[in-house]
Amino acid sequence: FAMVQANDPALSIARTFLTMPDLFNFFLTGVKFNEFSNATTTQCFNPVTKNWALELLAALGIPTQIFGQIVPPASVLGNLRPSIAAELGLAEISVVASAGHDTASAVAAVPASTDDYIYLSSGTWSLIGVELAEPLINVESLAANMTNEGGVGGKIRFLKNIVGLWMVQECRRQWASQGTKYSYVDLTQMAAAAPAFGPLVDPGNNRFLAPEDMVVAIQTYCQETGQIVPTEKGAILRCSLESLALEYRWVAEQIDHLTGKKHPVIHIIGGGAQNKLLNQFAANATGRTVIAGPVEATAIGNILVQAIAMGEIASLAEGREIVCNSFEVETYEPQEVSTWGEAYQRYTRLKEM
Repeated sequence: FAMVQANDPALSIARTFLTMPDLFNFFLTGVKFNEFSNATTTQCFNPVTKNWALELLAALGIPTQIFGQIVPPASVLGNLRPSIAAELGLAEISVVASAGHDTASAVAAVPASTDDYIYLSSGTWSLIGVELAEPLINVESLAANMTNEGGVGGKIRFLKNIVGLWMVQECRRQWASQGTKYSYVDLTQMAAAAPAFGPLVDPGNNRFLAPEDMVVAIQTYCQETGQIVPTEKGAILRCSLESLALEYRWVAEQIDHLTGKKHPVIHIIGGGAQNKLLNQFAANATGRTVIAGPVEATAIGNILVQAIAMGEIASLAEGREIVCNSFEVETYEPQEVSTWGEAYQRYTRLKEM
């Protein structure tokens, strides 16, 4: 739409709309398709009809003819271009449209055998949600800022994108710029050694999106909300991690309410699953069992989808069983639930300010 407003000539001469995964598939095969999971994140997609929102696009002046056929993950697009195969010395190889969206691939690798769980893709950002058969769109889901994105097997990833380890990463960057470098192991140990249940922050507050100095942003928030201002590095880190765990509870309870279903388990996948302290905090704060791993969920999910496409495995359920049997996971049970409950009451008051 910004291109329409700017009268960008590229839009008028465009013939085909391809997202980045689709573009690479085109380079490899010479065929043009739009893969489902990534198409759903373009804001050009109607999650109810599961097709392009052509009427809306036309009303906005966006040429609708550039939007092509949408194919589901695990679609065999064709063979590798002969010129590429010859250059690499390869035989005829099929090219598969995997789940092009990284979180969709990651969720495919959740090592679950039931559907009563919440997934949490943990990294710089945390994507927390559930898989549904159909999109959940109503006034409450809009108010909660939930989204309906495509998954594998026609599933809808009903989720919320929240701040993850961004605050910790930015504190680390700030201290490095001042001449002190810490590993992530160092940071976790510093947080673990700091006093529990000090000041809290709302990670979703806009001030934490791109501050010049994350440390100062955290301290300023605490001062403005009448809390003790953390000065020690460990206290700042613990504030960040405890607050993030409490945000997990906030969103998990929203998901339970919106779906009308309790989810007793949280599967934490992705790089953030390596943070054992945050995993335990998540279990404590939410009062739910946390299962952490695998770390490389996106790559694993991508492989599973390709295996389904090639008939090597029959279903996503079978693929998840393979993940269960192939990768180590760690289980965290809730501890100090009543104390964390008191902290959550403080946290909810901050959210309401």
